Amino acid sequence: MTLQLVPPPKFPGAQSPIRPEKGFPDWERLVKNAGKDWAAQVSNAKGKRVVIGSNTGMHGAVSTFDSVLSCALTLAGAQVSRMFCDGVMPACLIPVYGDATPPDMLIKHKLTERLCKACFNRGTHTHRPMGLPEFRFSEFLNREDYENAENIAASVPAQSIHNWKLDDIAVGEHAYAGTLRYFAKGDITNETSGHDVLRRYLEGAILTKIAYERMIAQWTPDVVVLHHGIYSPQGIAADVCRKLGVKVVTWVVAYRKSCFIFSHDDTYHHTMMTENVSNWEDLQLNTKQKAELLEYLASRANGSLDWIYFHEEPDVDFETYADLKGIDTSKPIVAVLTNVMWDAQLHYPANAFAGMKEWIIGTVGYFINRPEIEVIIRVHPAEVRGAITSRQKVQDILEEAYPELPNHIHLVLPDDEASTYSICGASNAVIIYGTKMGTELAPLGKPIIVGGEAWIRNKGITQDATNQENYYRILDQLPYKNDEAKPDQNRAQKYAYHFFFRRMIPLPFLQPNGTGAMFNLDFDDLSALSPGNFPGLDTIINGILHTEPFVYAAEKHGSSGTLTK
Repeated sequence: MTLQLVPPPKFPGAQSPIRPEKGFPDWERLVKNAGKDWAAQVSNAKGKRVVIGSNTGMHGAVSTFDSVLSCALTLAGAQVSRMFCDGVMPACLIPVYGDATPPDMLIKHKLTERLCKACFNRGTHTHRPMGLPEFRFSEFLNREDYENAENIAASVPAQSIHNWKLDDIAVGEHAYAGTLRYFAKGDITNETSGHDVLRRYLEGAILTKIAYERMIAQWTPDVVVLHHGIYSPQGIAADVCRKLGVKVVTWVVAYRKSCFIFSHDDTYHHTMMTENVSNWEDLQLNTKQKAELLEYLASRANGSLDWIYFHEEPDVDFETYADLKGIDTSKPIVAVLTNVMWDAQLHYPANAFAGMKEWIIGTVGYFINRPEIEVIIRVHPAEVRGAITSRQKVQDILEEAYPELPNHIHLVLPDDEASTYSICGASNAVIIYGTKMGTELAPLGKPIIVGGEAWIRNKGITQDATNQENYYRILDQLPYKNDEAKPDQNRAQKYAYHFFFRRMIPLPFLQPNGTGAMFNLDFDDLSALSPGNFPGLDTIINGILHTEPFVYAAEKHGSSGTLTK
């Protein structure tokens, strides 16, 4: 491949006065109102060094929330800085396949012409008014680094990239996951430009690795905070920190309104499955807490208490829907719930299947020979309703593998007028791959079989497949008779309460606003973010600075996390 090296652009960054975008916090006004008090907080901060690795600025929720963390950590005495890519990476987690950012734009190093400056400026708009240090990728890179990164990316065999490591950093895995996210597909086999785009993601991952290694050597942070902790650049940054002994904290926006999930050391995709059951199995839920949990689980059908929601509750009840679709309700029903093909395609050591594609093909192949069971495959609504519309659909995969499905296997499309909850309610058992629906259904007594990396795995609540032979042996037990496979509802309710009310940490001062920024700041005084005001924020800050568990004591403070004084 001929080198098409493009040196990084020289972005001047946001100039003063900074005019915040619609919906984004006006930090300049807030800092100005705080006056000398804020300036004193910044100059007197002598605590742990925390780098918030925003890296990309275009993601509105990340820019907004990372700015909130920067302020709250500073008020807690930490020395805070943020890290931004300033047009260095030829491919990252911001571009999505389409007319705005076609593959050629990434392949020819032209992302800077469309996205990079706006991305960088959005991030710095939410940071620079605070007067805190700002690191740029380009500060830690030289021309030789760009040349080497492109040469290496061009030399690794395409079919080996997903497993390729550099200095024991899994740059290939995160580059491949980022490429799948860009194409919104579970594999790139049929993408003519797939391998060329993949090389650009690998190139960006290599540059991220170098930049983070040098930043850490220069600034020696105690903690690096990252959104998600997967894909490139976030996943690379996390791997570098772990290798160099720097503490990693990751966060994501949770499903419940005004809530966030934080994890130590790794992405929540991994930590939620490996979390020690001692964190919740001794909980004693009182009548009020159980009622609150059941009320929230019921609300999941319409999303009234959430700000991330994919399902739309239709008016059609299951009996009517079954009659319309020819589902034989006189036979036992098994529901099979899929995930989005491209999402979080990471290595999970405990997986019985190589990926969801292999799982769904294998599952349908098994049930073809079980005509005594009605099988309803509910395709995840996020295939068409998510932030990134999937370009590789479960329907296409099954049609290719099985051109004609037998009458007892029914495919419910992502935008079909069907209630996932009513389908599951009518089922003898529910088979899931990675969806959180297991956590919602087990507390109601529904038997759950886990074929993939669902968070409810390893909790002593569900039947978890350890390999393919074991998975099919579990399926051989279907249909269940009476309550033989009914989960321990009390245990399932404890975990669900822990998951939805303790691991999802409430920050009531962040309210949904319907813009790209995702939420408004419901305060006018920076001192609101000082320690002791919001128990959820205290949980987060103490976790970052003192390695305390990211478990919010909802049973003590209440699920809303409202102001305590």
